[in-house]
Amino acid sequence: MGIVRFALRLPHTFYVLAALILFLGGIAIRAMPTDIFPEIRIPVVTVIWSYTGLSTPEMEQRVSTYSQYSISANVSGIKNIEAQTLNGLSIQKIYFQPDVNLDLAISQIVSATNAIRALMPPGIQPPIIVQFNASSVPVLQLSLESNSLNEQQLYDFGIYRVRQQLAPVPGVTLPTPAGGKYRQIMVDIDPNKLLSRGLTPLDIVNAVNTQNLTLPTGTTKIGDTQYTVRTNATPATIQDLNMIPVKFANGATIFLKDVAQVRDGAQVQQNIVREDGHRAVLLSVIKNGNASTLAVVNGVKAALSSIRASAPAGLKINELFDQSIFVSHSVDGVLREGRSRPA
Repeated sequence: MGIVRFALRLPHTFYVLAALILFLGGIAIRAMPTDIFPEIRIPVVTVIWSYTGLSTPEMEQRVSTYSQYSISANVSGIKNIEAQTLNGLSIQKIYFQPDVNLDLAISQIVSATNAIRALMPPGIQPPIIVQFNASSVPVLQLSLESNSLNEQQLYDFGIYRVRQQLAPVPGVTLPTPAGGKYRQIMVDIDPNKLLSRGLTPLDIVNAVNTQNLTLPTGTTKIGDTQYTVRTNATPATIQDLNMIPVKFANGATIFLKDVAQVRDGAQVQQNIVREDGHRAVLLSVIKNGNASTLAVVNGVKAALSSIRASAPAGLKINELFDQSIFVSHSVDGVLREGRSRPA
């Protein structure tokens, strides 16, 4: 009864409190992310090692084992580690205790993996470290399809143009596109020509690596003018790569074109995307855990208008999957149910 007497004695105070609650409630409604599920934080970090050509047993012995040993010895708060090793690929999931600071844990993982690389196969690249978040899910999928552009051109437009223009949208995470071909300069070796000249594939690799370098330049002063000196260490065109000398034998120089052929090609495809029977490229838009699905999708659709306007002729950007439609219908269903419920 004390609260009732206080309200009757000071009614204006409760008027102000009611107005404040109404005002703050309106702000909360506008600022609250519109989504189906709340943000879910699971302390899991994934470490992905890649070394093309290394068999599964060697990948396990020389990469997975060393990596897990270094991480378990230098990273604190680990609950358990799961690892899956494939041909040229090692995927390790590190589960942490609930109270662990993930930012600190990730920095410790980076330090541990960089330190252990000295014992791994030479030339291995640093691992990809990904923080797992159950709230980060695909909310929009875009397909790039054309009757006039090849798969390499579609992939290049998706990774260099579409991803770059969608990256500024708040709450967006963009993985690399699926499908398409990743451009790569290929050296096709002729085994018979190689054998007839007493060469091995390693000789070709060493010749290309040692004569295709990016070296620092210097300056030279001639008279009163100072010039920047450019080193002739990198072939300017693909055709110039064919003229790389591989070996000097019997008074003659063996060039790369004598035993191989350099061409503008692509990496071996790991996945293929088809839309209506035609080769295409698929780009998934993933929202961050604390972002709103509706805000992310609306921001991406607004950016797509300028992307479509600047796209090459014949390129179609289609929306295959839109999670915001389901979210909007779910919210509308909750509102209709609330209005229809009897008082």
